[in-house]
Amino acid sequence: MSPRETVRGTQSLVHTLAGCWSRPSLLVLEIAWRWLFGAPALLLLYYEGARILAATASQIETTGIEQFSLQDPMHGAVMIADAIAVLKPPVLHTASWLFPLLAVGWAIVSGIGRNLVLRRYDSTFQMRPLPLIFLQLLRVAALGGTFVGWFLAIHWAANYALPDAEPNLVLYCALVICLSLGIFTLWALLSWIFSIAPLLVVLENCGVATSLHRSLHLGPLKGKLVEVNLVMGIIKLALIVLAMVFSATPLPFESVMQGAPLYIWWALVSLMYLAASDFFQVARLVAFIQFWRLFKGSQSNSSPTFAASK
Repeated sequence: MSPRETVRGTQSLVHTLAGCWSRPSLLVLEIAWRWLFGAPALLLLYYEGARILAATASQIETTGIEQFSLQDPMHGAVMIADAIAVLKPPVLHTASWLFPLLAVGWAIVSGIGRNLVLRRYDSTFQMRPLPLIFLQLLRVAALGGTFVGWFLAIHWAANYALPDAEPNLVLYCALVICLSLGIFTLWALLSWIFSIAPLLVVLENCGVATSLHRSLHLGPLKGKLVEVNLVMGIIKLALIVLAMVFSATPLPFESVMQGAPLYIWWALVSLMYLAASDFFQVARLVAFIQFWRLFKGSQSNSSPTFAASK
């Protein structure tokens, strides 16, 4: 039996992680292109959000949302509904141009940035920014469609289970859980295509249509990549739990640590989580490339070493 048939998807994952750790330039480049988009995007979102709140402050105050209390959930729900009714028109108007702008910006920056990371890993890879940008646009469109579908499904569940006469909260919660799990599973299947296709564009020097077709016909390689992807997903969940634990660490000392120091701590924890998440994203890319080379029988040809210059 050949090695490529016996090797498990996670068998060399520790070695891959160690290799990525020994090449910090990969992580630095990954973080750089993400924040090149993320920092301006956050500033723009903050500016638009502050502008909307300033324009609707007096109307929101009349809803009584500032007196919201969980002790009276029904009255609180009415307050939230009134506040949403006030914010909905300006938010939708802003989202109509802001979200497409952010989607295009993300596609451009991520397409070029991801290509640069791959070339940093192996200088023999070609620059293919245009196909990668187009694939990122398709991914964003698919993700947006998934969110719209989820929202419509939840809206239908509310209309079905919460009529004005006899609302059924148990049925509503059950429908929300089932619909959310179903749509999440659907997105997991769709996102797999858009995760592999950009790599195939660079690895096999093919076009957008060919890469999408090839991502659906990977044969035995698909099982290995799914295994790695599953492990990385579990690791990301663990990172979220760790971030929540570290964020809650100062709470027992709230008498001496509050205000600005507490906010700074939360900001540092958030930055550490994002950096760790980016590291495992790079490790996943490297693992995918290594398995692709193994199954293509070309691992020994122009395979970069982690001892390369950093």
